Amino acid sequence: MPVLSVFYGIIVRIFKEDQGQHHAPHIHAFYSGKRVVVALDGEVLTGEIPRNKMKLLLAWMEIHQEEIKANWDLISEGEQVFRIEPLR
Repeated sequence: MPVLSVFYGIIVRIFKEDQGQHHAPHIHAFYSGKRVVVALDGEVLTGEIPRNKMKLLLAWMEIHQEEIKANWDLISEGEQVFRIEPLR
């Protein structure tokens, strides 16, 4: 599962699920043993991370929405994704 970005202990990953449970374009974020799956529109599909980290993740997603979408398109076509700048 390729890593898109890492910031404030949050690891953001993306991967294609051929027969997956999430039918909307989405990312996976991991923090301290917890995981959340978030659609590109910001809707939480499953899981949770601490509230303050979730706010950071959503801010990062808002800033980088075009890059995240571009990566979703790449991975959907079987191409390599590119890293996205972390939140600073």
